[in-house]
Amino acid sequence: MRKVLSSFAFLAILILPAALFAQHIVYTDPEKDDVRRTNFDIIGKIGGNVLVFKSNRTDNAISVYSLDMKLIQRVNLDYMPDKYTDVYFIPYQNYCYMFYEYQKKNIVHLTVVKLDGFGKKLAEPADLDTTHISSSGSNKIYTTVFSEDRSKIIIFKINSKNSKNFLFTTFLYDSELQLLDRHRLWIPMEDRNDYFTDFFLDNDGGLVFAKFLKSNSNDFVSRVSMVTKAATADTFSIKDAGTADHILDEIKIKVDNLNKQYILTGFYYRQRKGNIEGLYSVTWDKTSDSKVKETLTVFNDELRSLAKSSEENLKMAFNDFFIKQVIPKKSGGFILISEAEYTSSRGGYFNRWDYMYGSPFYSPMDYYGNPYYSRYGYGYGNPYNNPVRYHAENIMLVSFDNNGNLEWSNVIPKSQFDDESENLISYQIMNTGGELHFLYNEYDHRNILLNDQSIAPDGKVTRHPTLRNLDKGYEFMPRHGKQISATQIIFPCLYRNYLCFAKVEF
Repeated sequence: MRKVLSSFAFLAILILPAALFAQHIVYTDPEKDDVRRTNFDIIGKIGGNVLVFKSNRTDNAISVYSLDMKLIQRVNLDYMPDKYTDVYFIPYQNYCYMFYEYQKKNIVHLTVVKLDGFGKKLAEPADLDTTHISSSGSNKIYTTVFSEDRSKIIIFKINSKNSKNFLFTTFLYDSELQLLDRHRLWIPMEDRNDYFTDFFLDNDGGLVFAKFLKSNSNDFVSRVSMVTKAATADTFSIKDAGTADHILDEIKIKVDNLNKQYILTGFYYRQRKGNIEGLYSVTWDKTSDSKVKETLTVFNDELRSLAKSSEENLKMAFNDFFIKQVIPKKSGGFILISEAEYTSSRGGYFNRWDYMYGSPFYSPMDYYGNPYYSRYGYGYGNPYNNPVRYHAENIMLVSFDNNGNLEWSNVIPKSQFDDESENLISYQIMNTGGELHFLYNEYDHRNILLNDQSIAPDGKVTRHPTLRNLDKGYEFMPRHGKQISATQIIFPCLYRNYLCFAKVEF
């Protein structure tokens, strides 16, 4: 009898890891008002429910789902204006803030409302700021950024009437929306081709971004400056970050809160419109406000062979790659994640040089250019008047130690394409603590199946069994997914012509 029990215990140990890493998927039922063109924002898990904002023309609502994705109620946001220029959510455990921006006559309003886990108002909507403008229409003025731990929120607007000197007005809040600091700061714009990168806020309330110069033809970056503002500072600190005398691609910045530093990265070239040679990176110390490391990593033939598709030569292996994420490590190093993206049509093939500002797909990056603010999105229009096919291929992962040395590299091979839209291609990351899971679609005998490959801290890639719940007719849109807990991620899906949502639980 003991032998039998021991055998069952041993069998349970063998089965346990598979059970721990199994995925469970549940779907929402289609709602009649939610179609393929519905705008949406996955807010997150609030008070034990999953909240999703939906907008259909002038109808704005929040759908409240239980954790098994059953609709509890749909809350109409009748206090919102019919037309708005932007809406933005910051979720917390038991509440969330909804910021929305709209224009009434010549006044732009930035309004906030606090919502509970059932999408109900905890307080009446209140204006945080207003701006008088000279023109009517749809004008986005404000940018909202929050820190990694969500303890700090900054809202700012930029007055660019003086093309040589931009005026920033900043409002710093805590998680209860108590105003901590307000400043008006000037930043010189020496050249009409000066641009800003993404804006980030560290956990101490420090604002950081980079200012860079693009060439007249808008195809490469030179002269990069780090711009920082401490929480209570009344001026910007602008310091040269250098480019190591190399031509750079688009710049990415990441805040490393644990090590009190900022990481700046960009692919580099030896000559204009040449092949990508490697990665340029800078580690910027927050305390001393100075560059502590500058590294050039040359992509050797071994790395190029790993990254390239079968039809490419080694020199061109990285030419279609774009930096997607920079993940800081406790050691002070970081993992860089890039993906190959390009488009094609009957008129030919388009690579990175055919796009003025980076990836051919939609990017959340907001570029503030001299002299006017502009927001650019990719993948939702066809400037060539030809049918466009969007491609997303291999994912490249490269890990660096705290001295900027290459530790390991690996690739997640994939080959995806879709016509007229990029919604069903690319990937989403699920961070389970011990591993990074990459979730993406691939065709299998005309069926789109959600694939899962994970990477361990040592760079080992594991291919997990394909998630086959898609035989119900749901098509996942991985790039628009959002992780809502340590073990749960929400994906938007298309079911026939309806917009639905799925929760994947690890």
